[in-house]
Amino acid sequence: MSHSRQIAITAVGVVAAVAVLVTLLTARTRTRPVAPKAASHTEVSRGEVTDTVTERDPAALAELESMGAHLRSLKAFQLKADVVTEDVRMDGQKVQILRTVDLVARRPNRLFADIRNDRQRRLFFYDGTNFTLYAPRSTYYATVPAPGSIEQLADMLEDKYDIELPLVDLFRWGTPEADMNDITSAVDLGPSAINGVTCEQYGYRQEGIDWQLWVQRGDQPLPCRIVITTLTDDARPQHTATYSWNLAPSYDDETFVFRTPANAKRIPIVEVPVVSSSTNAAGK
Repeated sequence: MSHSRQIAITAVGVVAAVAVLVTLLTARTRTRPVAPKAASHTEVSRGEVTDTVTERDPAALAELESMGAHLRSLKAFQLKADVVTEDVRMDGQKVQILRTVDLVARRPNRLFADIRNDRQRRLFFYDGTNFTLYAPRSTYYATVPAPGSIEQLADMLEDKYDIELPLVDLFRWGTPEADMNDITSAVDLGPSAINGVTCEQYGYRQEGIDWQLWVQRGDQPLPCRIVITTLTDDARPQHTATYSWNLAPSYDDETFVFRTPANAKRIPIVEVPVVSSSTNAAGK
């Protein structure tokens, strides 16, 4: 699974404007702890969970496969997410950063996302040909040519510009990028409800993180909530996203097309410097 991570692009002058445009909060750190064994479903239900042994519950792993296959089968959807990311200050104090994401996607090559928090708003447009990132408050925008699918766009933005598409994991679950072998512990924690939707709660552990996942029960195994806990930080900060799904969204082709406002100012997106293998060798 691909972990969320914190993006910050900073520079001087025009590049600084890019930084204002593309700052997004996520979390992505790794180390490999010794994983506890997952308790049985009966023990969880009775409140008898202990962390004495290790196990990869095949049913909990199969649920990830089933959910990923269902997500990949969706031709179009709208998703609203309430996201809470804990940031650890220099003195160790944890503070919460809240944001909302409203995303519409049509496979293979259309996406629109509106990300808001108390301080900023970012709009993502992908029309199959171009990708545009727009900051309405500052009126800055940047447009680059885009590849032919949402998954390819996500890879290009991360590799070339160090920008992460919002909720990108939803497009990668069940793909080779979400390697199940990375999971060292998996457990079914039993039934739960998220915003009135009956779910099954699962717990997983892998290198550097614990994560919990609530999956809708029935023939539409959609993720309803995910909680990621970073283990490599003593403060154990968490990233939480709660999802609301609409599988029959109302949209047209204009939804995904950026129409430049009269007062908008175009700026470039700065590419991430590529460090060659020879440079790495020279630095050793």
